[in-house]
Amino acid sequence: MSMTKPIIYWAAFVVFLSAGNNVQAQKQAPAASANITSGSASIGALSIANQVPPPLSFQALPRVFAPTLPRTTYTKYPWKTDIVATVFWVGEASTANNPTPNHKSSWDTSWQANFGGFDDPDKRAADYRPANFVPKQNPFYVALPYNDCVDYSATKQEAVKVIPWFKQVFKKGGQSVCRDHWVAIRFGDRICYGQWSDCGPFLTNDASYVFGGARPANPHNDGAGIDLSPAVRDYLGFKSGGKCDWRFVDIQEIPDGPWKNFGSNNHFVQQASQSQDMLASRLEELRRQRDEWFKKTGNAEFQKR
Repeated sequence: MSMTKPIIYWAAFVVFLSAGNNVQAQKQAPAASANITSGSASIGALSIANQVPPPLSFQALPRVFAPTLPRTTYTKYPWKTDIVATVFWVGEASTANNPTPNHKSSWDTSWQANFGGFDDPDKRAADYRPANFVPKQNPFYVALPYNDCVDYSATKQEAVKVIPWFKQVFKKGGQSVCRDHWVAIRFGDRICYGQWSDCGPFLTNDASYVFGGARPANPHNDGAGIDLSPAVRDYLGFKSGGKCDWRFVDIQEIPDGPWKNFGSNNHFVQQASQSQDMLASRLEELRRQRDEWFKKTGNAEFQKR
């Protein structure tokens, strides 16, 4: 017999013993695992336990993404903080601190008439509107120092580059994409919402501040960077010349509040009006179908009820 056969037999025997040891280790593994959980495992038990999968409680669970902040705190428009704000109003006459009268705005040559009258800052109703009339436009408005239009007829070439929402809402040259955009204004622990309705204070070209991270370039009125309407002032308990924070907001971010109640330019008023029109249209269609059914069936007696 050649020398190779004993070597082959010996190798096969070693493989057999190794397989038997593995089977025995698997039988002992549960007990070894139990010892590990009780804190009394020996080194040998640890060695055996490492050869088999740990119990389910030891296995790593699938990783689930959980944001560190609530989704409601996310915004693509950051707050601009400690901005000096002044108060202005529709129909305001020119003064030393306000050289431009406000019977018209940067986007509306008949602003006071279209608003519905003089937005008297001293005579206010409980719902923050002017006391003497119901405004035709939102009384919660602001002015910011940028105008995307030129002389009501053309749009600035830079506008498409500096205004974040330009491409989503642009329709034609000379029609502002800034007008009526919503803004949040924070003072202390209160936040108010209003629509961008005019340009100022003083400047109409400060894109670096309005859309970027720069501070206001306006050298007047302590560097004021935003004008607030009387309604915004009253809701916040603000005094002209103080400092506030503000940022742009998307419509879906805006909570319920008095800023949703008035104005043909108000997106929420428009939505409510459309819903009412749809309901009226549906009711009219149902009446038509009812009358058609009466006509076809000749059920005149039931129609009288």
